[in-house]
Amino acid sequence: MSITQQHLLDAYRARSLGEPLPPAPGTHDGRAVREGRSRPARSGLRDVLGRWRRRPT
Repeated sequence: MSITQQHLLDAYRARSLGEPLPPAPGTHDGRAVREGRSRPARSGLRDVLGRWRRRPT
């Protein structure tokens, strides 16, 4: 099932139950990208290597 078909099915169900319609696909993509850019990047590999360097020998 494509994302468009899923959205149409969800909209039909919401309309028949008297609930608010779901947002259209892609409506919040810009906000998600901005939020992703505002978070500091964390690297699992960088964390592991940092712990390995600080490990007592």
